[in-house]
Amino acid sequence: MWGIPGLVLVAMAVIHYLRRQPSGYWIYLILFLGPLGASIYLLVEALPELFDPGAFRFLDRNRRLREVRSELAQNPSAGNFEEMGLLLLDKKDWAGARQCFDRALAQRTDSLDPFYRRALAEIELADFAAARADLEKVVSADAHYDFQRAAGLLAYADWQCGDPSRAERLFDEVLRTSTLTETQLHYAQFLASQNRRDEARKMAERIRQKRSGMPGFQRRRERKLYWQNAALLRKL
Repeated sequence: MWGIPGLVLVAMAVIHYLRRQPSGYWIYLILFLGPLGASIYLLVEALPELFDPGAFRFLDRNRRLREVRSELAQNPSAGNFEEMGLLLLDKKDWAGARQCFDRALAQRTDSLDPFYRRALAEIELADFAAARADLEKVVSADAHYDFQRAAGLLAYADWQCGDPSRAERLFDEVLRTSTLTETQLHYAQFLASQNRRDEARKMAERIRQKRSGMPGFQRRRERKLYWQNAALLRKL
């Protein structure tokens, strides 16, 4: 009945599902109902994303990437390497972003932001020792950098580097005022790793409950964090 257009709909839905990782029941709906399920999925999950802030940012990013590459060939300045690093972070090219910030910091070290952005790439690359060093530099100069995300990530890096006592002290300090989902999730995971299951469950439930009060675009932006939180709750 649906023919080739139906297969295209199913393929689009499956690709979107694998990239975005929404609730698990969607994949069953797509596979068992075929094009009808794919249509429902795309209407509910994919269509609203077109109206999210920055939905088409990738178009401008790709254009700017080409421009900055051309500029770097003529002027390999610290500023150009920093901008390239930011663009590659947005593209999730962690290794490329790290290399750009390495090149920028080889020329100047008078700004905290390249250290912080390099740390973001290093965390994604699981180089927690390097990220810890960069984040310590940032947090020691500005404890509230990026709405305390830097401090929360430093606590996470401390934990991953095998320093749970320091990590807990910093988590406690940051979470007195920070409501970042990422920091709360890392703390819940930390508590679970320390066999403090009741405390971990309490934090994970707190994260789950606050999702219902968020606007749709924010829920979609943080969906991977909530997916990880749901997986943690199942283990607890």
